[in-house]
Amino acid sequence: MANQLGKRYRCGVCGTEVLCTKAGEGTAICCEQEMVVQEPRPVPSSD
Repeated sequence: MANQLGKRYRCGVCGTEVLCTKAGEGTAICCEQEMVVQEPRPVPSSD
């Protein structure tokens, strides 16, 4: 799977987070495991 521009990746072992600033082939790896894409954080409403 290619890295996606603007996506945040998180290591499930140590918790390191990275932000992809340049899309391309390959995968983000940390602690000898592939990092997972994080879901967008919910924005609090201003009602």
